[in-house]
Amino acid sequence: KLVYHLEKEEKMPDGMCIDAEGKLWVACIDGGRIIRIDPETGKRIQTVRMPTPRITSCCFGGKDYSEMYVTSAYDGLDESTLAKEPHAGEIFKITGLGVKGIPQNFYAA
Repeated sequence: KLVYHLEKEEKMPDGMCIDAEGKLWVACIDGGRIIRIDPETGKRIQTVRMPTPRITSCCFGGKDYSEMYVTSAYDGLDESTLAKEPHAGEIFKITGLGVKGIPQNFYAA
């Protein structure tokens, strides 16, 4: 089932996670953002713009899962682009989203 069709400026999906409300968060690599999607309606309900374009993944963490951690990449960027994108390759913490994540599932090996 198709859940959401990315807009042109969102580029390509990469890492994803689910919040406590069952909404899907998608890192948009080369789109410089994370988007929150309602999988029931197929609508984007939130966009968080990031300070660098190559956003690779997102997950919730912290004591009560109210913080989002976001990774980015610098691979594939030439020296002139890296000079313009000083935050490429960094990890970010986002607070104040108004939603929480859920603990991950652990499986026995």
